[in-house]
Amino acid sequence: MPNVTSSSEFLLLQFSDIRELQIFVFIVFFTVYLTAVTGNLLIILAVALDHQLHTPMYFFLMNLAILDVGTVSVLLLKTMANSYLNSRSISYLGCVAQVFFLFFFGGSDFAILTIMAHDRHIAICNPLQYETIMHRGVCIEMAVSAWIAGMLNGALNSGGTFAINFCSNIIDQFFCEVPQVLKLACSDMYLVEVGVIIMSSFFTIGCFIYIIFSYVQIFRAVLRIPFVHGQKKAISTCLPHLTVVCLLIFSGIFAYVRPHRYSSSDLNVLSAIMYAVIPPLLNSFIYSIRNKEIKTALLKLTDWRHCCKIIAHKVFLPEWS
Repeated sequence: MPNVTSSSEFLLLQFSDIRELQIFVFIVFFTVYLTAVTGNLLIILAVALDHQLHTPMYFFLMNLAILDVGTVSVLLLKTMANSYLNSRSISYLGCVAQVFFLFFFGGSDFAILTIMAHDRHIAICNPLQYETIMHRGVCIEMAVSAWIAGMLNGALNSGGTFAINFCSNIIDQFFCEVPQVLKLACSDMYLVEVGVIIMSSFFTIGCFIYIIFSYVQIFRAVLRIPFVHGQKKAISTCLPHLTVVCLLIFSGIFAYVRPHRYSSSDLNVLSAIMYAVIPPLLNSFIYSIRNKEIKTALLKLTDWRHCCKIIAHKVFLPEWS
């Protein structure tokens, strides 16, 4: 088969040849997308408009919500459009962009989660120095660094993936997933695949090790708290973050710790939904359910007078010292 060039297009996996089922898939994904975007936008608005949430922890949570909106948008908008328009195609440049932004948002997401672990570590292990260490300037620098790290992660992975020639344009996935794209290479892409895996693993494992280290120190500090109530309060501030990290890690393990060459299309789709759709969908709900301050802020959003008053005063940026 001839090489696929930048003027060509890829054909994505079609969920069904039956038009009615395609519309059903569109409705399902639209519902998931609307739920994920709405939940994360509520988190963003709650943090931005509630003065009591202008702290480092919620500043990073707002960044996480923004990244989750980006992830589901990159992943599902094209899928919904293809299902609605009865199409399978995505342009070569569109596929490159999809891979870049998925790794960009995913890498930044994991970096923010690592920073949030660092924030909880400082808050619990060094509470007297917390405001000095986690001041506004440092938090902004950390957030910017996370976004830059994600951008580099996206550039390296998309560049490594598409610096090859393809002998087919049929991707066995509903989006441009790197392992499926690499299967289309004209030659043995063992070294390229290993290189892409090493680049992603180096970044992910580094963040994971730091998160583990932070929580080991946190649990040691919690065990030294003399009162059970104090221990529960300290753990409660970490539980949503820890739940989100575990969800992301276990969904990623389910997706990648298995031989892709021997996986069925249905299992590939299920694994992709597990690691790419479920975490952004559930993150906002996890933080909303487990956090009283977020619940209170979300309730305030229903008070239009309160919201209009805050917007009039232009209180949109965190103001911690």
